[in-house]
Amino acid sequence: MTVALIDVPELHALLATGGTTVLDIRYSGPGSAGGREAYVAGHIPGAVFVDMDDELASPAVGPGGRHPLPDAQDFQEAMRRAGVSNDRPVVIYDDWFSIAAARAWWLLRLHGHRDVRVLDGGWRAWRESSSPVATGGEEVSPSDFTPARTDVEAIDAEGAAHLAAGGVLLDARPANRFRGEDETVDPVAGHIPGARSLPALELVDASGRLLAPDVLRHRFEAAGAVANRVGVYCGSGIQAAHVALAATVAGLPTPAVYAGSWSDWITDPSRPVATGE
Repeated sequence: MTVALIDVPELHALLATGGTTVLDIRYSGPGSAGGREAYVAGHIPGAVFVDMDDELASPAVGPGGRHPLPDAQDFQEAMRRAGVSNDRPVVIYDDWFSIAAARAWWLLRLHGHRDVRVLDGGWRAWRESSSPVATGGEEVSPSDFTPARTDVEAIDAEGAAHLAAGGVLLDARPANRFRGEDETVDPVAGHIPGARSLPALELVDASGRLLAPDVLRHRFEAAGAVANRVGVYCGSGIQAAHVALAATVAGLPTPAVYAGSWSDWITDPSRPVATGE
C-alpha cells in the first residue's frame, strides 16, 4: 500500500535523517500572491514554496479547464527548481485541508515519484506542535527530477464519460454545486450525468486532517467506489486530487483524475449536463 500521509512527529524524524525535500503549497486563490506572502512570513524550515497557478498548472489559455495540467517538461523544471529528486522523499503541506498539497502529491505521483507524502493537518498541525518556523526565502540547489513511468492515471472528458457510464465517477465538489445549486465559479451549473457526489471537504475533520482510513473506506464504499474502476473530478482538478489522496490513504487504488474537470467539461456545449441528486 502506498504511504501517502505523514504526521508532524514522523516528519521531524524524517528531517533529522537529512535528504528530504519539503514543499509549501499554500494557495489563496487564482492569481493571488497570498500563498507566497504567507510562506515568507513563516514556513517549515527548509521548505520551498511552489506556486499553484504558475507551477502546478499550465498558464496556457484554451481547453483544459481552469487549472490545466502543466506540460511535463515545465513540471520537471519546476520540481528541479524546488530541489525535488527522484531518489529523495518529498513531503508536501498547505493550509487548506491538504487540498492544494494533494494537487502536488498527485502530480508527482503522476510523473512517477514513488516517495511523496502529505503532511496531515498541514501548516496548522506544524504550528500547533510548537515546531520551529523559518521566515524569508530558502536557498535550494537545483536537482535532477525526471518524470518516470507510473500507474497513476489522468483522464480526459471522454474517459470521464466512459467511467460515468460503466464504472464509478465521483464528483468532489460541494454537494450543492453537484446538484446545480449556488454555482458561483463556473458559467454552467450541474454535474456529469452518472456521476456520484463525494465532496472532498467531507473527508477531513475540523482540524484539517483526513478522516481515519477505515472511516474513509466506508465513505468510498457508500459511494460504490471500491470494487469498480473509479475516477474523480471537481471544478478544476484540485479537489479531485484530494479525493484521490483520501482513497489512497483508505488503502484503495488511486482513482483516475479528470484533470480538466467540470470547467473543461462545459467548454463543449454538446456534452450533457445533469442537475439534482
